[in-house]
Amino acid sequence: MRKLIAAFAALALSACGQAEGNKADGGTAEADTPVGQPTMVLAFGDSLFAGYNLPRSAAYPEQLEQALRQRGMNVRVQNAGVSGDTTSAGRQRLSFVLDSMTVKPDLALVELGANDMLRGLPPKQARENLDAIMAELDRRDIDIVVMGMKAAPNLGGEYAGEFNAIFPDLADKYDAEIVPFFIEPLIFNRSLVQSDQIHPTADGVKAMVEESVDTIEDALD
Repeated sequence: MRKLIAAFAALALSACGQAEGNKADGGTAEADTPVGQPTMVLAFGDSLFAGYNLPRSAAYPEQLEQALRQRGMNVRVQNAGVSGDTTSAGRQRLSFVLDSMTVKPDLALVELGANDMLRGLPPKQARENLDAIMAELDRRDIDIVVMGMKAAPNLGGEYAGEFNAIFPDLADKYDAEIVPFFIEPLIFNRSLVQSDQIHPTADGVKAMVEESVDTIEDALD
């Protein structure tokens, strides 16, 4: 059990990279190029979307786009992940990101909160920030998928109860789809984690895509 708890705590850090940046290698991975105007998906989050220490093409948004296109869906996924972002930082930059897009997204994936938890910030604060983010997306008529996170066990039951409830509660409030625990595929398979024992490898990202792509496809349908 102690090893399991330690693994959970370390793996939760996968959302806590500082702004070291990614190894850019040429943008979004492409499968076959569908005809017509694509559905636009905004991937708005932290290092789990930014692809910490991975080639750009191996980051979650790029791998998700490839997986959806392989299912015959004409989809583009824009990577708006910033390593180290808290819910507060995400809230501050959301309008800028949306206003900068040439095409309004049809769907937004909201993946924030782990950095708040790892810094011990109050769950109430994370809830308020995520609520504001989703309210702005809703105001702009953009559908939402919530990428859920859970508190590391060492933070205690009271904190975990408050923090873990944020994601399903807000998904219900905004009639959004939810991936209950975004990093769950990494928890029991250490081979999916980089040598720093924190961030997912390219295979780890693929496992996360496999676990979440059905939910996102449902939201797009």
